[in-house]
Amino acid sequence: MSCFAHQYADEDYLRVLLTIRGQVQGVSFRKQALKRALELNVSGWIKNLDDGSVQGCLEGAAPDVEELLQWCSLGPEPARVQSIESEFHDYAGEFDGFYIIYPD
Repeated sequence: MSCFAHQYADEDYLRVLLTIRGQVQGVSFRKQALKRALELNVSGWIKNLDDGSVQGCLEGAAPDVEELLQWCSLGPEPARVQSIESEFHDYAGEFDGFYIIYPD
């Protein structure tokens, strides 16, 4: 069972807000997360924060969101994830697809 273990039935959907800290900007983290999210049919968004971390909101079938969380705990090479904070919420079905939020 993963470090993000969350009790759910396979048919359940969930929403997770996460913050990833470490060497996670300038390493294609968002682009690769987008690619992985689309492969898993997870919707939501991901963005860089001013403090050097990456934040995201993931929604989808619980097993798919769990798999994307696992991926985010490692990230792409050469990312170095030091920590990941995740908050589980009720599924809202708010998003149509997955996208990168860029600064204004």
